[in-house]
Amino acid sequence: MNAGLLLLEYAVIGLALLVVALDLFCHDSDRRRQIGLVASGCLAAICAYSFLIHPEGSAFGGAYVMDPLALWFKRFFLLTGVIVMVVSTEYAKQFETGVSEYYVLQLFALTGMLFAASANHFMLLFVALELMTVTFYVLVGYMRQRVSSLEAGVKYLVLAAMSSAFLIYGIALVYGVSGTMDFTQLGNRLQADHDLTGNVVLRLGMLLLFLGLAFKLAAFPVQIWAPDVYEGAPTPTTAFLAAGSKAVGVVLLLRLMGQAAYEFALGSEKLLMIVAGLTILYGSLCALPQRNLKRMLGYSSIASAGYLLMGFAAMSASGSVAILYYMAGYLFSVLGAFAVVAVVANRAGAADVGALAGLSRRNPLMAATLTMAMVSLAGIPPLAGFFGKFLIFKSVLEQGVNYGAYYYLVGVAIFGVIVSLYYYFNVIRAVYWSKDSADLTPIEISSPLRYTLWACIGGMLWLGLYPQVVLKSAAAATALLKLPSLN
Repeated sequence: MNAGLLLLEYAVIGLALLVVALDLFCHDSDRRRQIGLVASGCLAAICAYSFLIHPEGSAFGGAYVMDPLALWFKRFFLLTGVIVMVVSTEYAKQFETGVSEYYVLQLFALTGMLFAASANHFMLLFVALELMTVTFYVLVGYMRQRVSSLEAGVKYLVLAAMSSAFLIYGIALVYGVSGTMDFTQLGNRLQADHDLTGNVVLRLGMLLLFLGLAFKLAAFPVQIWAPDVYEGAPTPTTAFLAAGSKAVGVVLLLRLMGQAAYEFALGSEKLLMIVAGLTILYGSLCALPQRNLKRMLGYSSIASAGYLLMGFAAMSASGSVAILYYMAGYLFSVLGAFAVVAVVANRAGAADVGALAGLSRRNPLMAATLTMAMVSLAGIPPLAGFFGKFLIFKSVLEQGVNYGAYYYLVGVAIFGVIVSLYYYFNVIRAVYWSKDSADLTPIEISSPLRYTLWACIGGMLWLGLYPQVVLKSAAAATALLKLPSLN
C-alpha cells in the first residue's frame, strides 16, 4: 500500500485525536471552545500543504486513487472544514457540554469526505459515505435539549438509512451483473460488452446508485429531508451538510458517470434533464413562502442541486468544468450565509428573516457578507454565482443543437432564477430596509470569524472577477473523465 497518498486523511485523523487529548487538559467550557480555533488553524495548514503536493497513484489494490479530481475535491473539503470549524467555535457557546466532541465528530465527517473523493471501488465508496453519514446522524441531533434538533436527527437517520439501502442494493445488482466492484474494470467491461450496458438488472442497479447519491445532493425525488434537517440541526452542521455533503455526491457522480459507467451514462440524458428540471422547480417554488432563514436556504440548496444536475445532463467536458466551478462559488456563498445566520440566530433566539432587521447598523460586515451571499446565490454579476450558472447554462445550450429538449431545460432553469430573486432579495430588504427591529445593539464577533467573513467576500468576488485560475484547475481535474459530448 502506498501510504504516502493518504497523508491528508492521516493528518485529519491525527488532528481529531489531538483534539481529544487537548480536551483532557481543558477544565472549563471557554477553553474547550478555543480548541476549535486550534483545529481550524491546523486544518488551514493541512489545506495549504495540499497545494504543495501533486501525488498520483493508487492504494488498497486500486480501491483508493489519488488523481487531480480527488485532490481538487480534497482541497474543497478541507477549506469547507476550516470555515465550518471557525463558525462552530462561535456557535459552541450554546453547548452546555460536549464542545470538544462536536469538533471531533466534524473531523471524522471530514475524513469520510476525503476518502470519498478518492473512491475507485464500490466498497470504499460505501465505507466513506457511511463514515460521513453516521457522523452526521449525531451532529444533526447534537443539541439534545432542543426538540427541533432531535426531530431533525431522527428524520435524517431514517431517510439517510433509506438512501444507504438504495446504495447497497444498487451495488449488489451492479456487481451481480458485471462481476466487479472496481470502477476502472467496470468501465472497461461496459465499453467492451455493449449488451451489458442494456442489461435491465444493471440499469436498475445504476438507478438505485443514482438515488443513493442524489440524497447527498438533496435532489428530486429524495430531497424532502433537506429543509427540516437544515432548520433543526445546529447551524455549523447545516453549513457542513450544505457544502460538504453536496460535494461528496458531486464527486461520486462524476466518478460513476465519467469513469465507471460512462457508456451507461450516455443514454441517461433524458432522465437527468427531467430530474434537474423538477429539482429546480421544487426548490425555487417551495422557498418562496419561507420565513425561516435555514429552511429557505434548505430549499435553495435543493434548487442548487438542480443546477448541478444540468451540468451532468450536458454530458460534456464543459459541463463537468462548470460543475466544479459552480461548487467553488457555492462554497463561499453558502458558508458565508450560514456564518451570519449562526450569529444572528444565536443572538435573536430564532433564525427568522425578521431577526435580520437592523443588521446593517448592528454589524455592517455581517450585513455585507449576507447580502453578497444572497446576490451570488441568485446568480447576479459580478459574483461567483453568476458565472457558475452562466457556465452551466452555456454547457447545456451547446447540446441543444443536437437535442432540442435542452432548450426547455434552460427555460426551466431561467424561470427558477427569476423566482429565486424574490426570496433572496427579501433577505436583503430585511437587512437594510426593515423597520421592525427595536434592538440596535452592536453585534460583536471574534477576530477569526471576522477574517472568515472577509475570506468569503473575497472568494465570491475573486471567483466572479478572475475565474481563470479555478477554471484551469477544474479543467485539469476533469481531464481524466470520459464523459462524451453529444456533438
